[in-house]
Amino acid sequence: MFRATVLGLLALAVLTCVPYGTPARAQSTSGKSQAQADQDIIIRGIRIEGTNRIERETVSSYLLLKPGDKFSDERLDRSLKSLFATGLFADVTLRREGDVLVVRVVENPIINRLAFEGNKKITDENLRAEVQLRPRVVYTRTKVQTDTKRILDLYRLSGRFAATVEPKVIPLEQNRVDLVFEINEGEVTGVRRIAFIGNRRFTDSKLREVIRTTESVWWRFLTTEDTYDPDRLTFDQELLRRFYLSRGYADFRNVSVVAELTPDREDFFITFTLEEGERYKFGTVDVTTGLANIDTEALRSVVTTEEGDWYNGDEVEKSITNLTDELGTLGYAFVEVRPRIERDRDALTVAIDYNIQEGPKVFVERINIIGNTRSRDEVIRREMRLAEGDAFNTAKIRESRRRIRRLDYFEEVEITNGPGSAPDQTIVTVEVKEKSTGELSAGAGFSSSDGAIGTVGLRERNFLGRGLDVSASFAISQRTQAIDLKYTEPYFLDRNLSAGFDVFRTDRDFEDEGGFDQQTTGFRLRSGYEITDDLSQSWSYTLSRNRLENIDASASIFVRAAEGTTVTSAIGQTLLLDRTNDRLDPTEGYIAKLGVDVAGLGGTERYVRPEVSGAYYIPIVEDWVASVSGKAGIIRGIGKDVNISDRFFVGQEEIRGFQVGGIGPRDSVSDDALGANNFYAASVELSFPLGLPKELGIKGRVFTDFGSAFGLDDSSSRILDEASPRVSAGVGVSWDSPFGPVRVDVGFPLVKEDFDKEELFRFSFGTRF
Repeated sequence: MFRATVLGLLALAVLTCVPYGTPARAQSTSGKSQAQADQDIIIRGIRIEGTNRIERETVSSYLLLKPGDKFSDERLDRSLKSLFATGLFADVTLRREGDVLVVRVVENPIINRLAFEGNKKITDENLRAEVQLRPRVVYTRTKVQTDTKRILDLYRLSGRFAATVEPKVIPLEQNRVDLVFEINEGEVTGVRRIAFIGNRRFTDSKLREVIRTTESVWWRFLTTEDTYDPDRLTFDQELLRRFYLSRGYADFRNVSVVAELTPDREDFFITFTLEEGERYKFGTVDVTTGLANIDTEALRSVVTTEEGDWYNGDEVEKSITNLTDELGTLGYAFVEVRPRIERDRDALTVAIDYNIQEGPKVFVERINIIGNTRSRDEVIRREMRLAEGDAFNTAKIRESRRRIRRLDYFEEVEITNGPGSAPDQTIVTVEVKEKSTGELSAGAGFSSSDGAIGTVGLRERNFLGRGLDVSASFAISQRTQAIDLKYTEPYFLDRNLSAGFDVFRTDRDFEDEGGFDQQTTGFRLRSGYEITDDLSQSWSYTLSRNRLENIDASASIFVRAAEGTTVTSAIGQTLLLDRTNDRLDPTEGYIAKLGVDVAGLGGTERYVRPEVSGAYYIPIVEDWVASVSGKAGIIRGIGKDVNISDRFFVGQEEIRGFQVGGIGPRDSVSDDALGANNFYAASVELSFPLGLPKELGIKGRVFTDFGSAFGLDDSSSRILDEASPRVSAGVGVSWDSPFGPVRVDVGFPLVKEDFDKEELFRFSFGTRF
């Protein structure tokens, strides 16, 4: 605080220079005022007082007056402000004693120790990284206030709006202080209620499913989306806009979103105010251009919007992307597709003209990558669909962003472009934020086929920052023990070619199905590549040793005949076409897979085994998805019979309602499953919500499965083998629980053979933590 103004100090200085008892004259004999006379006094010296740690020369360097100058009110004022602006002084006074300028300072203390008390949710290290003040730094009130606000901001970002921060200063000798931030973190500020105003077409409960923010209830203890976050609310408004535009409400508008803190400061009331508007359909849809040699009629096939359909903003964006990509393949690198939209509010239609214009001829001058503190540049560059020197293309920028995000190495990925060194040049900047890619997992669960299950896994998906995938996993259950070591390089030799290897050991108990134990040890070399964005192919070579042992005395003679050790040397290839909208939880699109294994390049086993599988997903209405899936396979020996360990054991996984190996050839004497040389299975399923909150992740389903397993190299009257189809139907429930996926199916065999083994109830549960 200023203890005196400059003018006050000057006035005091004037009075102190007048001898005691001598009245101050209002005006000199020359007619000048006393203040004007002071301005004519020459400074003969400058005396600095109060410095301990700071050199006097440092103080002098900030003064705008020096010996020989005249006293100046304006320069004194500026000198005072200059000294305070350094942040080195708690107080500064300037006064004149005769022709000497006296500068007295009170130095700000030095921080001896900086400490935080009461913080549990945010560590000391994280807090120190955010504040400005440090030990051996000059203490100032301004910096303390700034740091206090920053700490409060950190807690609010983590959902703790009731947090308080009180800075405490402890004076020490030698003008030092200890600074302690006393923190009361408070409870997480939740969301007590989310309400909507203006929604007539959709209920509050439906709109709550659209946004990311959720109301606080007891079962959301493992999520943070029920805490108040202003940034998430902004994203929620965008989600609402997309939701309404995708359903025909072209005039939709977010009026406001208001968050009110409850009186107890524990939760927020959030209110969204909306204007839905009317629902529109697509009117006329045209593709036009003023450019020569572009066949607009041929381009209509890639436009997904059709006259008479409900207006859908997502389909408009998709059509623009499709047109841009198609024009790019035709050699038109510098075009822009601009939709001209015309609303007819009387007919409630939206006419769209996809107008193709010549875009600016811009080339990529340079691609800058920032934010990758761990991942190497090439890991990101190889996912870019553009390179330096290429024609700039917004569609390829979007595809590049999608591919980089799909790596799952980064929390955030943003790609922007700015002006280059010339008008036809642009600089593309890829900004990423790294995320943890290491995984240490433990698992526990139960399966009706394997019993109790335990797993432990260690994986690094971005080893050494080069995108290498390295993992080791261990699994043990009542029937299976397995270890698997994997190494994968996604861009082998800097080409679009993945390569890797596996080392594995599996011990499997087939006592219930076939009366034997199977032990498999070996390694596999793998390589794969993308043919297109949706189509990929992989190749593998597997060398394994298979041993059948611990064969029960009552086991089938066909099982006992296979006792011993075999060696398999096999080459395999897989062709995968994936056009689903989500690889983990598809709701639309289709996937097809064709695989062929050929054994006989060394080893004891010789066979060819082709397998095919596929699925098609059809969205019916919101959250209702129908799917049709199927798989089939055959195995044929080359110059010898197929070993039992290489055959297909069909049941629970393929046709619910039957045991593993419950369908297919069986020894009528020992009742052991013998595996099959041929199988097929198909399923029709409908998945639907159960009316529970969507975030619980609970869905129901009804299904019907059918298929068969048949055929053996052996022929004997004691072998039961029928190729007739088996059919089952049932219901099921799946739950994406915080502890892992839970799946329950109840299958009822409708068509079966007398020797088939049934299993009504199927349950599986697994977790990672």
